[in-house]
Order: sequence, then structure tokens, then C-alpha cells
Amino acid sequence: MIKFYKIIFMNGIMIGTLISISSYSWFSMWMGLEINLLSLIPLLNNQKSIFPSEAAMKYFITQTLASVILLFAIIMIMNKMENFVNLNFMLMILNSSLLTKMGAAPFHFWFPEVMEGISWMNCLIILTWQKIAPMIILMYNINLIKFFTSIILISAIIGSIMGLNQISLRKIFAYSSISHISWMIASMMYNQSIWFIYFITYSFINMNLVIIFFTINIFYLKQLFNSLNKNKLVKIFFLLNFFSISGMPPFLGFMPKWLTINNLIYNNLFFLSLFLIMFTLISMYFYLRIMFSTLILNNNENLKSFSKNNFMIYFINFINLMSLLTCTLIFNFL
Repeated sequence: MIKFYKIIFMNGIMIGTLISISSYSWFSMWMGLEINLLSLIPLLNNQKSIFPSEAAMKYFITQTLASVILLFAIIMIMNKMENFVNLNFMLMILNSSLLTKMGAAPFHFWFPEVMEGISWMNCLIILTWQKIAPMIILMYNINLIKFFTSIILISAIIGSIMGLNQISLRKIFAYSSISHISWMIASMMYNQSIWFIYFITYSFINMNLVIIFFTINIFYLKQLFNSLNKNKLVKIFFLLNFFSISGMPPFLGFMPKWLTINNLIYNNLFFLSLFLIMFTLISMYFYLRIMFSTLILNNNENLKSFSKNNFMIYFINFINLMSLLTCTLIFNFL
């Protein structure tokens, strides 16, 4: 049952994001980010466990620190302090606070820890909706190419390598998100439309996987190996979603990466595109490891499983897996 306070705070999250992305002044953008933050904190709380309270505290302190730095940078830029401090330096500080808010490396220290302590539905909000406002504000001043190139490289390295030794699915998704952030920043550097396609695709695939995890109530790889054996169709859909999020060619997740690589090569960023592809292969390795382990290990120890008639799971996953074919056909005739 959805409680009334959750509906109010979910509306607050949406309104805060919409204020940020539609405002004309820096101060209104900052105000929207604060409304968004203060609406999310009550949703992270849970009476049944101590961990969400700890995660909410970590999230609040980190986001408040980022907001203070953002406000400081805005005031310095608005008061035209170029005589004292270089404008590019202040823009770097401003962008760093936004990168902290979305959890990009090397400002990612809070992200896996907060993800580990909260429920799957709150994880979905932080992985998808909470990235919209910082990314769109970042898009307004993405002219520091060297700074953003270094952020892309660091995020790609940390997101792929740190995900290798994780056993918690929530931490794997956190590091996967850091890796995808590097692709999103690379896509928005020269073409905002590609970023929009990437973000929508990434959110849709994440939603599919998180709904399955939430339904069978699993948080660790060992639980995953012991689940999904009663319903083979859900198991196949679930594993194909991993192919999609890693960017394998026949699936939907390949399309935004393909567009991003095409755009980078068009702008002569050959090294950056090669670097992103190399480290995405490492991410693909730990996804494939999860998939093969889940397929090969046959264990019937189930605490909770899918009913046979879970139509919504089948429908959403079928749409996801058929989307690349549909998009290709639509784009062919445009």
C-alpha cells in the first residue's frame, strides 16, 4: 500500500527537478535542487531497518556539501570576481558540485554506500530521476572540454574496475551507473539529443532489472543464483536485460552507445571513444559473469518466486528487447 506522505514527497521530487531544469536563473536552479533533496530524504527512511537511516544521513550530508559549494560558485560568478579568481576555475568548482550530486567519479565516494543501505525502489530513483537536474544544469556550461574529458576517463575506469569485486547487486548497479555517467557526459559534449536518448534507454533498462529484483526480494549474487529457477521465461528475460545494459549489439542498450561513439568519432575524439569501448568491455565481463553463473548453477532453494501470470514483467521486458528492432525500422523510414 502506498502511504499518503510518499505521494506528497514524490511530487516534491518531481517539482524540484522541473524547477531546476526550467529556471532562468542560477539561484532558481539551486532552489529546485534543494527541494528535490529535501523531498527524497523522508522517502529513504524505513522503520524496519537501521541501514536506510544511515544511508539517508550520508546522502543528506554529501548533497548539502555539494549544494553549498554550488551556491558559493554561483555567488562568485554572479558578483564577477574574475579579478580575484579565474572564471574557468569557478566553473570547474560549480561543475564539480554538480558531478558530486549525480555521483560521477572521482566524486563518487557516497554513491555505493548510500545505494547499499536503501530499498530497490529508492535505488531506482537515485539511479535515474535524481540524475536529471544535475545533468541538464551541467549541459548549460559544458565548455571545459579538458576537464570533462578527464572526468569521463576517471568515471569509465572506476565504474568498470571497482564493479569487478562486488557481491552486492546494489553496489554493482552503483558502479555500473558511474560507468554509464561517463558515456552520458561524452554524449552531451557535442549533441544533447544523444544524451536524451541514452538517458531514456538507460532508465528503461534499469527499471526492468530493478522491478525483477524488487519482486523476488534479492540483494546479493548468492541469492540471485538460487532464484528464478521456477520460471524459466523470466530468467531468460532477466539475463537478456543484462546483455542490454552492457551494450551488446542486438539489444536496445547498444543503440545510445553506438550513437555516442559515432558522434565522438565525427568530432575527431578517437582516443576517448577507444578508451570508453575498452572499459565498457570490462563492465561487460562482470555482467556476463553474473549471467553465466545464474544460468549454469541450478539450485531449487526458492524463498519467493514469480507467479506464472505476471503479465507486466513479461510485457515490459518484451518491449525492451524488441525496441532496437523497432527503432531501426522507424529510423529507416524517417
